[in-house]
Amino acid sequence: MSPVQIPHRLLLCLFLVAGCGAGPRPAPPPPCDQACQDGVALLGLRSAMKVAFNFKIAAMPVGDQDVTTPCVSFDGQLGGTVHIVGTARVNALQGASLVSLTYDFRNCLFSAPPDPTANQNFSLTFSGKVTEDGTLSVQPTATTAIELATEVDPVTMVPTDSLSISGTVYDPPLDYAASDCALSAIQTGNAVSGAFCGRMAGFTF
Repeated sequence: MSPVQIPHRLLLCLFLVAGCGAGPRPAPPPPCDQACQDGVALLGLRSAMKVAFNFKIAAMPVGDQDVTTPCVSFDGQLGGTVHIVGTARVNALQGASLVSLTYDFRNCLFSAPPDPTANQNFSLTFSGKVTEDGTLSVQPTATTAIELATEVDPVTMVPTDSLSISGTVYDPPLDYAASDCALSAIQTGNAVSGAFCGRMAGFTF
């Protein structure tokens, strides 16, 4: 019996199929519009606040707080500081911390390690003051419920400070800049929503 002859065209097709056996490539991330970019920027801000709180305030005795910590990116790069003042108390029955704190960011660099989810990536520098008032969950018996805002005059309710954010957001990275902006947002559980720089913005951890 003579050997079976396979046409060259069929051989080429079989080679191409074998070479592509890894399956289809993942779809590229969707475009990140202004609302998306603002959301990632606020995620970066909230993450920087959480790290500073856990590193400095959580380890301090309850009561009045006045601490300063250097800001650091995930790769160890230092840049700027954040000064935290106010009060932090513990409600043991609820498993929560009751906070009224002001974070004074001074060219504070903060970035996240690379993440496969595009909108979890950022490398940002923060300048300005942000207040944090409400309940931070420590145990599953409590739910985080806080207000995040730039400072306002308690009588006129006119902003007395602002927040500036610059750097990159998303993956692939997009240049981001927001200068002298007001922030007014709430966090309930893992969701943050509100207004930043006159635009609606939010994210979910």
